[in-house]
Amino acid sequence: MQLRQPFYRRLPAYILVMCLLATPLRAVEFPVAPAGTFSIVVIPDTQHYRGQNTAAEPKSTRPLTNRMFKTYVDWTAANLKQQRIVFVSHVGDIVDINNRPQWTLARSIMDHLHGKVPYGISVGNHDMTSGGDSSLFQEFFPATRFSQFDWYAGYYKKASGKTEESGNNANSCQLFSVGNLDFVFLHLECNAPDKVLDWADEMLKKYSQRRAVITTHMGLGPRKKPKSNDDFYSSPKGRMDWKKCHGKKGNTPQEMWEKSFHKHANLFMICCGDQSRTQALRQSVQGKNGNVVHELLSDYGTNGMRVMRFVPQNNLIEVRTWNPLTRQFPTRTKIVSQADQHQFTLPYSMSKSPPR
Repeated sequence: MQLRQPFYRRLPAYILVMCLLATPLRAVEFPVAPAGTFSIVVIPDTQHYRGQNTAAEPKSTRPLTNRMFKTYVDWTAANLKQQRIVFVSHVGDIVDINNRPQWTLARSIMDHLHGKVPYGISVGNHDMTSGGDSSLFQEFFPATRFSQFDWYAGYYKKASGKTEESGNNANSCQLFSVGNLDFVFLHLECNAPDKVLDWADEMLKKYSQRRAVITTHMGLGPRKKPKSNDDFYSSPKGRMDWKKCHGKKGNTPQEMWEKSFHKHANLFMICCGDQSRTQALRQSVQGKNGNVVHELLSDYGTNGMRVMRFVPQNNLIEVRTWNPLTRQFPTRTKIVSQADQHQFTLPYSMSKSPPR
């Protein structure tokens, strides 16, 4: 039996040319997902608010808006069937300024997905205080908002202390299945402390028979903490060895990998955002058990979102950066010129059970 080619290779030649050259002459449509495939959408940092109560326009009296956030979510909601979307993950930095007006707008936008598709949100550094207080996130996206859904598998519950730090859905777990493929998805806050990582370990062990994905806000970017603006762009990049939140209790992305992530044989992907001056970066590494883990950074702002199409019969994940604002597949940006950081395919075996 001849295997079906990846969908981008089946596009008409003139569309491929336009995509590769990123010309604005004619917009394209995202090809419909073939039978037997399914998609996971990853929404990048959505801190692109305009109007009053925003960092971009602090003196504005115009109503608060976020066209980018609304367009990405609305496109996703409108394409659930066409793209066979089974899950949506938000990498964090939902808001720009941690205030009620922005959280009110963020929740109203995410309401367009609520009850229509399973989803999870990682709490970014803009979504909490530097000390780790995410009480406003917990007010607008509490565990009670999700407890009605059978796909919601719980959250980290603090044994003692204030829930404002790390509690009440700031770290959450979701489950979903497609055919005979079962998944567990963890959403962990930026620089999650040790006790949160202990909980993550428990959940990944509890669901070791499921294929695991983690979204956490900080992941890839400048390896060392930048000392100048230029360092954000030009310094060596990979898994970051610095942090922004939770003070001494917080873990860097490298520490999160060493203390927790690398131990789990069923983990195959980690998604992150945070670094708009890196924008797109990926690496594939081996965990302790020999499993390949794909680490993917996407912080595109208005340049696009990620749609990851799983093709089980080919054991492939077709990762596409798609911009519904312009209806184009970007292959280069001002920050990242390499096409294979934006449009690429990852190997992933779906023909046999995940290692445990």
